[in-house]
Amino acid sequence: MELFGTTPDTWLPLVFAGLMGVSILLYVILDGYDLGVGILTPFADDGEERDMMVASIGPFWDANETWLVLAVGLLLVAFPAAHGLILSSLYLPVFVLLVGLILRGVSFEFRVKARVQHREAWNKAFFAGSLMATLAQGWMLGIYVMGLEETWATWAFAALCAVCLTLGYAFIGACWLILKAEGNLQAEAVRWAKSCIFGLAGGIAAVSLASPLVSPRIWEKWFSFPEALWLAPLPLLSLGLLVLLWRAFAHLPAEGDRWAWAPFTAALGLFLLAFLGLAYSFYPYVVPEQLTIYEAASAPESLMIILVGACFVIPSIIGYTILAYWVFRGKTKELRYH
Repeated sequence: MELFGTTPDTWLPLVFAGLMGVSILLYVILDGYDLGVGILTPFADDGEERDMMVASIGPFWDANETWLVLAVGLLLVAFPAAHGLILSSLYLPVFVLLVGLILRGVSFEFRVKARVQHREAWNKAFFAGSLMATLAQGWMLGIYVMGLEETWATWAFAALCAVCLTLGYAFIGACWLILKAEGNLQAEAVRWAKSCIFGLAGGIAAVSLASPLVSPRIWEKWFSFPEALWLAPLPLLSLGLLVLLWRAFAHLPAEGDRWAWAPFTAALGLFLLAFLGLAYSFYPYVVPEQLTIYEAASAPESLMIILVGACFVIPSIIGYTILAYWVFRGKTKELRYH
């Protein structure tokens, strides 16, 4: 079946690359802010503030992780060659990521039910799990950008990405708390966001500088005319959002909770722009400079069957995600288990 004059072996890999990219972006944004909240918990003034921070992500965190499962599943079934190459190269950080997510999930449930004298231990476990998962993701991003090579230079860059992503997740987590919290916790969240914004900006700048240096192909896409015109709006818009964010923080918290939504919305914009820059730079490669989406894709017949299933699964995930955010909209209330 042709689509817009193209054959299935051309448009199906592109469709699945788009679905996988959207899944990764939604995971980074949605699970990014709740991992960020977990990273920020040790900086709260008291146990009550920590309880409210955890309550702000309580209805959402497990649904947010569904997008990671979907992204990995799409990589496995649609691009099996790339799945094997990527995960075998990143085996150790993937292991750390899974341990961190498990530790975070267990401590999230146990801290609510634990006796008072044990709650602090589970708070620390919740922080540790969030930090482990975030550092592992940043490390994987750095190694991926550097073409999955294992050298001292790539390890140093991966460590830089791990630190910057941690600050970036803490930033979007603080922006989430500005939106969902009130009073002193909201004021603290503004201070945390101002402290972390430089880490987010540094991470975006580091990945942006490294991408063209590791690949002559990306260098040509960035700096040759007219291809450079497609990329030019992204850094300009990112810089504009950073300036607007910094100016907005000077007026927050505002009377009547005005503009509490603005930092989180701007943070979403920054993550979206950074992701679009990466997608533009590395297309059509699913493994940088090694495998394109067309070389790594499954047979068109298999992709067509998988696409039919995806047409049912993805709308269901989107539906219950929207429902959860609609039902639990507004300011955070105390999290209780009955």
